[in-house]
Amino acid sequence: MFLSISLKAQTKENPALLRKQIAASRENPQKVTLLQRLSSFYLNKKGEVKKDLDSAAILNNQAMILSLKSKDNLGRGKSMLLDAKINKERGNKETAFSKIKNSITYFENHKMTEQTGEAYEELSFLYDDSPKNFDAKIKLKEKALTLYKNSGSKIKQASVLKDLGELYLSKDDSDKSIELLKQSLSVYQSIKFKETQAVYNFLSQAEIEKANYEEALKYGIAAEKIAISVNDNSLQLSSIYSNVGMVYYYLRQNDDAMRYWEKALEIAKKNKDNGYVRTVANNMSTMLIRQKKFDKAIAMIKEYKAKYPIDDEQFEMREDYILFSTYTILKQFKNAETYYKKLVSHYGENGEKFNNQTSLLRSFVFYHYQTKNYPAMYRKATLFDSLAKKSGNDMLRSENYLIWFKADSIQGKYLDAIEHYQLYKKFSDSVFNGEKSKQINSLKIQFETDQKDKNIQLLTQKGKLQEIQITNDTFMKYIFTGSIIVLFLFMLLIYNRSRLKTNANKKLELKRKQIDEQNEQLKKLLAEKEWLLKEIHHRVKNNLQIVISLLNTQSAYLENEDALLAIQNSQHRMHAMSLIHQKLYQSDNLSMIDMAWYIYELITYIKECYSSEKNINFILDTEKVFLDVAQAVPMGLIVNEAINNTVKYAFPGDTKGEVSVSFKNTEKDLYQLVISDNGVGLPDDFDIEETESLGMNLMRGLADQLDGTFTLENKNGLKIIITFRKNTEIETSN
Repeated sequence: MFLSISLKAQTKENPALLRKQIAASRENPQKVTLLQRLSSFYLNKKGEVKKDLDSAAILNNQAMILSLKSKDNLGRGKSMLLDAKINKERGNKETAFSKIKNSITYFENHKMTEQTGEAYEELSFLYDDSPKNFDAKIKLKEKALTLYKNSGSKIKQASVLKDLGELYLSKDDSDKSIELLKQSLSVYQSIKFKETQAVYNFLSQAEIEKANYEEALKYGIAAEKIAISVNDNSLQLSSIYSNVGMVYYYLRQNDDAMRYWEKALEIAKKNKDNGYVRTVANNMSTMLIRQKKFDKAIAMIKEYKAKYPIDDEQFEMREDYILFSTYTILKQFKNAETYYKKLVSHYGENGEKFNNQTSLLRSFVFYHYQTKNYPAMYRKATLFDSLAKKSGNDMLRSENYLIWFKADSIQGKYLDAIEHYQLYKKFSDSVFNGEKSKQINSLKIQFETDQKDKNIQLLTQKGKLQEIQITNDTFMKYIFTGSIIVLFLFMLLIYNRSRLKTNANKKLELKRKQIDEQNEQLKKLLAEKEWLLKEIHHRVKNNLQIVISLLNTQSAYLENEDALLAIQNSQHRMHAMSLIHQKLYQSDNLSMIDMAWYIYELITYIKECYSSEKNINFILDTEKVFLDVAQAVPMGLIVNEAINNTVKYAFPGDTKGEVSVSFKNTEKDLYQLVISDNGVGLPDDFDIEETESLGMNLMRGLADQLDGTFTLENKNGLKIIITFRKNTEIETSN
């Protein structure tokens, strides 16, 4: 289970220092370079935040403009390529492809060799890591390598050689990969470049592919030492630990393998990379499978799949591969068959797609062996042996011949079985003889030393055995007596605990009864409170109606029009308030008013008051909103004043008119009351600050009481707009 490294280059630029240098720079070429360095910093900044890419684009645009003014051809070309990189990071691949092509043409025309190589290398990064793109990526990187060699850029040569080595490793061409990686290492060493841990890590991977575990371990340990010396705690270190663990896994040194994988998992989690976390966890699950802890292995895969999700079909298929192999080992063939069909559907009957053929064929051979489908097993085993032979992996060939031998034996093909067993021993010995002999010698010395120590201990123990036996007999007598005493004390303790528990239960029962009685009293008090509140609202409503009746009686003795009008206005206002108290005592909710109902009832009352005098059509557009009394009363008075004023003054004589009333929620807890008409409107010289109109001033005052805004629009009639925020304290408490 290998994990390739394709990390974004992390720049060590200081953005604050670069900005100071840009501000102080007067030379245009130098300023262009500084702007491009700062742009690259934001482009390569970890996280790929949109604002960072925007900053990179702005800075690069400044560099482009400055390079054009100063006729700086090199600066202009670099900005062209940088613009393409920014588009690639934004996900605009087609635009990036076109811009890189243009930069290649520009660099070639101006004979800028090294920069042309950079453009070709950047073009290779536009292709994803799908196996179908490997050849195209290799050709582009080889072009870049040639250009870097011609320009003398050693560090870029080494970097491209490393990338080519990684690509050939992905193509399962380990020999070519090792050749290129050693060239990369040689170039790096010639310029005394220290951070070569990635090259050593890839060399370790390539040697694992060839089953050269001694070399693989040597390169892996070298990669670890270099990474630690340069303080590299990135995902690179996680990959290094993972690969060293893999070498120990193949050498059957399980404790060392798990120790390295645990370190790899810790680094992956710190870097918050789900793909790395899942890969290392999968490796650890294979160790659990080896230790026959199958349920734990399956649970671990499923747990990490849920905790660390990734959108990668290839990765999911590798996990399916582990589950398939596990269920095959367990002989749970129904489950195994499900995953087998998935793998065949994705990778092909012989695992020929996506460069995982060796691992897949290995598991297919074992699956067909377990399910006793020997014809299919033989076909897969033959193909698998040819692939393992090509890669030079003797360990895989030995495992394949062992299964082959078992299948021959079961079917009675004894000659074939002998031949395949001999081949198994031949290739098995070629892999493990060197390492095993060292381990056996070490174990032999350790064993002999342990045996001598044990002999000495045995002689000493024989001398003490009789003394220990006598002591044990005496001790057992004391133990027996002590046990009886402890048992008696334990029974007393249980009896005491039982009494305490019984007493505690009685106290709890008494408290429960007291609480129930208190709850009943509280319910009665609450019912009485609700009855009293309803009675208060009822009496307030009745009192207001009495006042309205008194005013009505008083108006019969008045002949002054202004006095009659004042009394009529007062009656309307009191009716507006009485409606609220009427609704409160008639409903179960004693604190909140349904304003849609209230506005409808209030306007109906006003229409009835003027029904014989006016020909006005009312349009209501209200939402079902509940307000507490503190807000419902001022709002009701505002509606009353606005509608009465409209009816009286907006439509003189028998003029027909239309009045619209809207009350809606515009934002969270923000509400708007709009009362508009198509009448004569206000006079042109009307000044709301200077007006002595009681109704207008009353509406403004009531709007302030709501902590809202009061707005007039005098166009094609009059529009009154009240905006206020709903009081949610009572609603929350309810």
